[in-house]
Amino acid sequence: MFENTAECSRCGKDFPCSNPLSICDRCGGAILLRYDLDKISEKVSKDALSRRRDSFWKFLEFLPLLSSKSIVSLGEPYTPILQLTSIDGNRFKNLFVKDEGRLPTGTFKARGMAVAVSKLKELGIKRVAIPSAGNAASALAAYGSKAGMEVYAFMPKDVPDAILKESVHLGAKVYLVDGLISHAAKIVEKLKEKYEWFNLSTNKQPYRFEGYKAMAYEIAEQFDWNPPENIFFPTGGGEGIIGLWKGFKEMIDLGWIEKIPRLILVQSSGCAPLVKAYNDGELEVKEPWKNARTIAAGLRVPYPYASYLILRALKETNGVAVEVSDEEIVSSMKTFLKNGIYACPEAASTLAALERIRENGMLDIDERILLCVTGNVIKYFDLLRLEKNKIPLLSKDADSLGQNRLD
Repeated sequence: MFENTAECSRCGKDFPCSNPLSICDRCGGAILLRYDLDKISEKVSKDALSRRRDSFWKFLEFLPLLSSKSIVSLGEPYTPILQLTSIDGNRFKNLFVKDEGRLPTGTFKARGMAVAVSKLKELGIKRVAIPSAGNAASALAAYGSKAGMEVYAFMPKDVPDAILKESVHLGAKVYLVDGLISHAAKIVEKLKEKYEWFNLSTNKQPYRFEGYKAMAYEIAEQFDWNPPENIFFPTGGGEGIIGLWKGFKEMIDLGWIEKIPRLILVQSSGCAPLVKAYNDGELEVKEPWKNARTIAAGLRVPYPYASYLILRALKETNGVAVEVSDEEIVSSMKTFLKNGIYACPEAASTLAALERIRENGMLDIDERILLCVTGNVIKYFDLLRLEKNKIPLLSKDADSLGQNRLD
């Protein structure tokens, strides 16, 4: 593979990549990895990539591993692009979904953890810790267990029960926190040196970005290197949207695509610090969101780290930030299901945002629109109420129906 370098995204300080990287020791900014794209392009072309088997790892030269032997894989597929033609009676000519729920543990978090765990294994890390609203913890538990690492996860006490059980049974040592993910993050930061953990917190290391970056390469190739004009992405901590932006920027530098898609960030109205900062014209989130509440646990991040980088991605792509209500999220979950799409609440927010933006005239619906369905609904069916007593109960004998017809 190819050697890469690293720099602080805020102050520009350079860092060697031979040791594990966290945040900038000068300004606290998020560190991003850099690649010699000219050198890579001498060895890898779009045509060469198209001849490889479709999988997450086909873009290995653009990932930070020095050897393919370091890969920790759970069989990550190329996630499909699905076209939706009719949503609740609204006709869309060019509406697509990227279904990330097909990944291991059912969410896009598998991308970040596949790369991060593989790289940390290559660097000799044995113990990792993470604060998580849920899905990042279960993804880390899965990949960490495969790599033989000790995984410590700190989650809010009201984390969805399915994700809690998943994380525990995948082998993580789980601790529940009487507070939000921001409180869990402070615990990890305070105890990491005492317990010799590598802190895999969102945006506090450069490796998870690279996993999400691969999603941008996938999208570009799936659209024949002409990515859609608009991409909707649900955002809590922001690593996913930063990774997308980074990937598309690299492809611009490679000359593989002509334009970066417009990134549309979506949050819940119960916790929308990035939307507020965007609407206020701020360069970063100034203060934590008060009384953060939403059914979309992954969007409940009151004070995202390195928010300046997320807002920079929006500015550079002429993007926007939109908030939607929990009621709209639940309605969109049901609409997605009626169209065969298993969208978790975080992902369903993208459809709600599409309706909101369309109504406000902020979107040309003749342009191509991609909704990133970042996770599977399987863990969240308890959010969809069902009155079981209203479902008809039949006897064992079909003849008992007599002349009655089923509706």
